[in-house]
Amino acid sequence: MPRRPHNPNPLDDFLSHFDQNTPLLIAAGALIAILVWGVITSVYTVQAEGQAVVKRFGQVIGIREPGLHFKLPFGIDRQIFVPTARVLKHEFGFRTAMMDERTSYLKSPEHRDESLMLTGDLKVIDVEWVVQYRVIDPDQYLHRVRDVDKTIRDLSEAVMRRIVGNALGSDVLTEKRVQVSTQARDELQEILDSFEMGIRIGTIELQDVTPPETVKPAFNEVNQAEQEKERTINEAEKRRNQSLPRALGEARGILEAADGYAAERVNRAEGEAARFTAILEEYRNSPEVTRRRLYIEMIDEVLPQLGRVFVLDEGQMSPLPLLNLDGPAPRGTADQPTAPPTARGVR
Repeated sequence: MPRRPHNPNPLDDFLSHFDQNTPLLIAAGALIAILVWGVITSVYTVQAEGQAVVKRFGQVIGIREPGLHFKLPFGIDRQIFVPTARVLKHEFGFRTAMMDERTSYLKSPEHRDESLMLTGDLKVIDVEWVVQYRVIDPDQYLHRVRDVDKTIRDLSEAVMRRIVGNALGSDVLTEKRVQVSTQARDELQEILDSFEMGIRIGTIELQDVTPPETVKPAFNEVNQAEQEKERTINEAEKRRNQSLPRALGEARGILEAADGYAAERVNRAEGEAARFTAILEEYRNSPEVTRRRLYIEMIDEVLPQLGRVFVLDEGQMSPLPLLNLDGPAPRGTADQPTAPPTARGVR
């Protein structure tokens, strides 16, 4: 049997050996690549600020919390990240250009078209506001509305224009800003709930409410006039609050004094009537004694009011003092009865 000639070149041996094992190597490499790809596509991580909606062939099979998770590889399962823990916002009338130590804002004619509104009293004002919201249902957020951001912006602008259009311009500029933002938040939330968008409105803040630049001087004059009006009204109210209690107190004092005087007169009259009745009863029982007692009481009451009393006899030059009515009675003579002489003349 003839022998194969020996090839002394080792490269030829390697090439011949590689040609024989090429299909096996290709198959092994493809298997390894498939395994690596499967491992890579079966592991995913959900960030801490949201949740992941897992879909299998387009159907939602679950919502995953933050952390490391596994799924079917090769694109069978797909995860979509939704920032449920992040506060999202939409700005109207301006845009935030840069946020660093000092935030800067950008305003353009396109942005001003969003914020210029007509109020109920036919005034044009520039209303800038911010809508802040969070995603509370990732499934509804992804699948109920085609363009979520555009829907939120359109609904917010429609609600704000309707509320401002039903209010007075001066109220929106001054005292009813909080009421407008609260009403807009409630109405926008009600509409979003009817659409089942899975969104919860946090706040609607009115950033800047001003008149347009062309009419701002006239607005400032009107505001100054209104402030002057409010100041005058407040001063009038202050004076009223000071004068009215004083007048009421004086009136109450006069009424109480009148009531006291009336009560005094009535009590005095009732007392005099009771005294007269008692004297009449005594007079009926003892007429002479009662008459004399009344006469003495009358003299005792009348004589101190007469002043000096002089009794003069005929032919006597000096007056004879009988009653010392100007001062206290002399000692030792108070208990001595003195019969009054016949008065010839009284002055």
